[in-house]
Amino acid sequence: MPEQKNVLEYDVLVIGGGIAGGESALNLANLNYKVLLLEKELSIGGKMILLSKVFPTLDCGACITTPKVSEIARHSNITIYTNTETLKITKLAEHRFEAVILKKPRYVNINDCTGCQLCEQACPVSVADQYQYGLVGRKAAYIPFSIASPRAAAIDIENCTLCGACERACPTKCIDFTQTEEEYLVKIKSVVVATGFELFDPLKIPRYGYGQFKNVVTSMQMERQLAPTRPYNTILRPGDGKMPDNIAYVLCTGSRDKTVGNPICSQICCMYSIKQAQLLLGALPMADVTIYYLHIRAFGKGFNEFYAQAQEMGIEFVKGKIGRINEKENGNLLLRYEDIESGTVKEAEHDMVVLSVGVLPNQGISEVFTENTLELDPFSYIHQADILASPSKTSIEGVFVSGTASGPMDIPDSILSGGATSAETTSYLRRASHE
Repeated sequence: MPEQKNVLEYDVLVIGGGIAGGESALNLANLNYKVLLLEKELSIGGKMILLSKVFPTLDCGACITTPKVSEIARHSNITIYTNTETLKITKLAEHRFEAVILKKPRYVNINDCTGCQLCEQACPVSVADQYQYGLVGRKAAYIPFSIASPRAAAIDIENCTLCGACERACPTKCIDFTQTEEEYLVKIKSVVVATGFELFDPLKIPRYGYGQFKNVVTSMQMERQLAPTRPYNTILRPGDGKMPDNIAYVLCTGSRDKTVGNPICSQICCMYSIKQAQLLLGALPMADVTIYYLHIRAFGKGFNEFYAQAQEMGIEFVKGKIGRINEKENGNLLLRYEDIESGTVKEAEHDMVVLSVGVLPNQGISEVFTENTLELDPFSYIHQADILASPSKTSIEGVFVSGTASGPMDIPDSILSGGATSAETTSYLRRASHE
């Protein structure tokens, strides 16, 4: 059971420690507002910190994110709670909110942990690593990933056997199995919702064979293989560990598809697939890469040039709708698809298939608000009350939305959204100081 509530007071509560929430928090903190930044995962940085490179410049994603994350973590006006969820938010009056948050135990004292990983080496339990999207295993005592912030160990208590090996190995004695859940009552003047997005689960499209055929992977699993903190030293097929030389991408997996409940375009899938295809040609120069698409939506600055560059590199683009994927005895995959340009049904063999999954809204944040209703749009993203003039405003005065919590967008737009949200929040807080 949670312990008795402790009371905290801040100017702004930011829910979500991804790139948009972090940008909002940092801007507000630089204006001398006290910010409480909540993140449900064990590290801030969101999904961007797990990426290889960003399109269309092919800049290193971690190189961009890590300095920003470090600045957020070290800022004197920002308090970070990781592994924490928001249970309830109530608006009492204008510029007066109360939030109940639940801080889950990490079973490690972060301030004493040196990140030496001796506990990880000593732990006898291995489970699938969620931060590597199941490509490899991790221990029950583990550091989430090498550039995590905070870079401190955590104990996966659900899989821990309580053997004590991690405690005996820890040189600073920072492992504490007596930690319990803690509830806090937070008094704030404003709230920023930056809950980000979820990736579409391709298990909902069984004809693609994900979860059944080992060499069918998601785009995020491929992203991890391309990243500097990747699980392997090169690109490998999960089924047998071979280096693939004929790779297919299936675009619009879970996007623009009413049958799976996501009729809208996810905006980023075309470009991140083209980015990965270019990186694959760099990692595997002899490989063939084919992208099966319905429409290429290269709408941003430099996107169309990036698309043209991929064509010049020899990446094949096939305008076709995938009907089914079947597996051959050798682990290769047979794609049956409609060639839209010729109007015929064709088949093609590839030794690895990457499903370019779309994005979905993170569910549940609207249920956190009591007394007032945080409205959602028809696609379950947070409704923007004035999308043209004030895109960060929501249906509740004093509650603002940042980043992909309001809809699909790429990294530059998420950062711009975070900046816009901090500006709107600042304006709201300054009105409070004059009342």
